[in-house]
Amino acid sequence: MGMFLGVYNPNMTEGSRIALPKKHREQLGSGGVVLSQGFEKCVLVYDKNDWLTAAQKQIDNSSDQIKVRDLERYLYSFATEAFIDAQGRLVIPMALKDYAGIKNKIAVVGVGDHVEIWDAQIWKDYSADISKKLAV
Repeated sequence: MGMFLGVYNPNMTEGSRIALPKKHREQLGSGGVVLSQGFEKCVLVYDKNDWLTAAQKQIDNSSDQIKVRDLERYLYSFATEAFIDAQGRLVIPMALKDYAGIKNKIAVVGVGDHVEIWDAQIWKDYSADISKKLAV
């Protein structure tokens, strides 16, 4: 499992491709990744080998059986496997791009055990809100 840190702002190219930061690519390895809807307006990126563990952790933390089933549906039905190409680029599927409101400017955010891809403006607003909440 990698340790993903920092915020990067790569450009999105034609075909919804983004070049992941080298540090993130190296930690994600060559076995592929899983992309899914985040709980906020972002796209989750997990190493394929870490995805099931992370998803199961979310499910195990819920005590309500209806919530467990809803979490399973949310996490698995919106997930898709992807690969990082030889140039270090990743294609974001249109459904996930639309969900996250991603335009051309993006923020790639390291969040410990995974990476999140945000529209740059949505991330800027969200991170400012986090700062306000934590400053209290």
